[in-house]
Amino acid sequence: MAERGSGIPVVVAGLGEVGRMVARSVLETPELRLIGAVDPAPDLVGKPLDAILGTPCAGRVASEAGEALRAAEGGVMLQATTSSFDRARPQIEQAVRARVSVASTCEELAYPWLKHEAAAEALDRLCEKNDVAVVGTGVNPGFALDRLPALLSQVTGPVRHVHATRVVDAGSRRAALQRKIGAGLSEEEFEQRSERGELGHVGLAESAALAALGCGLMVDEVEEELEAVLATGPREAAVPVREGQVAGVRQLARGFGEGREVVRLELVVAVGAEHPRDEVVLEARPPLRLHVPGGIPGDEATAWAMVHAAAALPLLRGLVTVLDLPPGR
Repeated sequence: MAERGSGIPVVVAGLGEVGRMVARSVLETPELRLIGAVDPAPDLVGKPLDAILGTPCAGRVASEAGEALRAAEGGVMLQATTSSFDRARPQIEQAVRARVSVASTCEELAYPWLKHEAAAEALDRLCEKNDVAVVGTGVNPGFALDRLPALLSQVTGPVRHVHATRVVDAGSRRAALQRKIGAGLSEEEFEQRSERGELGHVGLAESAALAALGCGLMVDEVEEELEAVLATGPREAAVPVREGQVAGVRQLARGFGEGREVVRLELVVAVGAEHPRDEVVLEARPPLRLHVPGGIPGDEATAWAMVHAAAALPLLRGLVTVLDLPPGR
């Protein structure tokens, strides 16, 4: 158990690189109070939290969330553990039954009705029964390709088409991300692993559904494509890449309504990707184009997205999306 300051009680679940950023951000936020941190990893359980976070705070890492959740009733759990809705759900349900709201980095939770409709409806009912809220948030999904287009649509007439692009140079990012995008693999290895669903970014289809919803567009089908980005020369990174090897991925999600493409999301995450950026183009009246040179930083910005969601969740009820969160702090 850990505690510092006053405010909304918060439990952080998952102390990987992003989870640690989340915990540090909680400690910097006067409205929040860190009362527990949970991670079942044997090399973390029982360790002093200040030694893991590198900042003064009390408490030790617990292997299971039960005790911390009981102390956090009426507060929020910030979960940074998995991309899979099915794997994240048991811990989320545990928190909900303890009357603790949840903000999670789980990408499929950003819009779980797309691929897990029945389970999403059941979780919504459980949230309503226990008077709490659950949301999936972050930068991608959660902001750059979905919430940001929705925000821009607030100042236009009817939107006819959304085209959003995110390009990320993964060279300076954590090794786990570089492995997730296939860095250092041969083309053959990439194809084999992508067919098994082991590579690429999770959540692009969910972002397409969210972008459509936020811009007032109807989507009845989302198609996804994934291809390798090959290195044209050697690229130094945590996972080194030689010329001709896979440097990363290029993904496309297209949302269709009544047979017409209404949303197109493009994502490139590669070691050495050129011209990193976030860009949104709305075909509307007036037409809008927003360009963010360098792009929105993924990990640190995700941590702050979680913290700002934590401050808002006690005012919401049910299984919600980032479109239900306040547009500002």
